[in-house]
Amino acid sequence: MDISPSAIESIQTLCVGLALSGLLASAFELFSDRRASFSLLERGGVGAVAALPILAFGAPFIILRNTVRGRRIERRPIPFVMIATIIACGWSLLSGRVALDLAHLIAG
Repeated sequence: MDISPSAIESIQTLCVGLALSGLLASAFELFSDRRASFSLLERGGVGAVAALPILAFGAPFIILRNTVRGRRIERRPIPFVMIATIIACGWSLLSGRVALDLAHLIAG
């Protein structure tokens, strides 16, 4: 079975995006003693603007965390879980691509 280089690059991008997402959300929780969530935008003002980069790259982790929690506690249906996972993985591909491009730019 042959795997194309573009498929390997996509898997790498997805993994980097998910890892970066988890790292940012966990670091935010460590330093602020509260969970990263989309409700950070509800405050408005400087706090909401400061939370934008964290939410932009941490969103896949937040979506997956809320989806798993919703499935266990609220018994959300499986199609909802599948759609949320697809959205989180798509977002992770985008943020992983940005992170890898930035790393290549810095590395030269």
